Amino acid sequence: MNQAACRIFDAQRTGLLRVAYRMLGSLADAEDIVQDAFLRWGLVDHAQIAVPAAFLRRIVTRLCLDHLKSARVQRESYIGPWLPEPAVEEDLAEDVTLPLLLALERLSPLERAAFLLHDVFGESFAEVALILDRNEAACRQLVLRARTHVRDARPRFPINHHQGKAIANAFFEASQKGDMAQLSALLARDVQFHADGGGKRPAVARVLHGAAEFLRAQAALARLRRAPSELLRVTTINGLPGFITREPDGLLQTTALLIEEGRIRAVYVTRNPDKLRHLH
Repeated sequence: MNQAACRIFDAQRTGLLRVAYRMLGSLADAEDIVQDAFLRWGLVDHAQIAVPAAFLRRIVTRLCLDHLKSARVQRESYIGPWLPEPAVEEDLAEDVTLPLLLALERLSPLERAAFLLHDVFGESFAEVALILDRNEAACRQLVLRARTHVRDARPRFPINHHQGKAIANAFFEASQKGDMAQLSALLARDVQFHADGGGKRPAVARVLHGAAEFLRAQAALARLRRAPSELLRVTTINGLPGFITREPDGLLQTTALLIEEGRIRAVYVTRNPDKLRHLH
């Protein structure tokens, strides 16, 4: 492959990773998909490609659709709640937050692709139809069905990052101290708690619902904790305020917080070491 073709691909690499990650929920798989797309890009006649960005996005989307067919089978045997690999960036766009990524998991691969391409990445229905090898009317229906499923997962309030980081700090301190009164003051009554250990590390085996259930679990953890967690960084995780810690077992953990009207509506903890390798 000549240098000009490599430069064209490198200019699109970050955008292609964003497409693949949002399709798959796995940074490692997204990187594999983009590398596969790079190899395929080397086999085409670049002079015949009018719009390289659209052509490459088409390749990546189709590779992701093929991958999702096998990933769905693997996901069915996953131990405990599943969360996407945490994408940790200070300037991560808020177009696809953790709740929306989880909602996308409930869609068919085609619905997911159509929704992301049109509503998130701004592709026309004509381009979506070309990418998915469907007619425009069918793609409109895919997007409409997807919107119905993900409507409630869209952020209802703008995320105030300054307030979010302050709440993330307060949440970390209260959980380390085992201060249930301070934790309670931070939580919405209908808070949800998701913990993904993937069977590789101890984690709550189901989603917890409500402040009372969450606080009971936190009190139990506080009694069992023999050493404090080390706060490494308060940051943005999948568009949500959160933090990265090193736990007493020496491994990393991420915690992301969905905050609405100053209260924590959901807590997403990723403990599966396979999903945290990129953070090192």
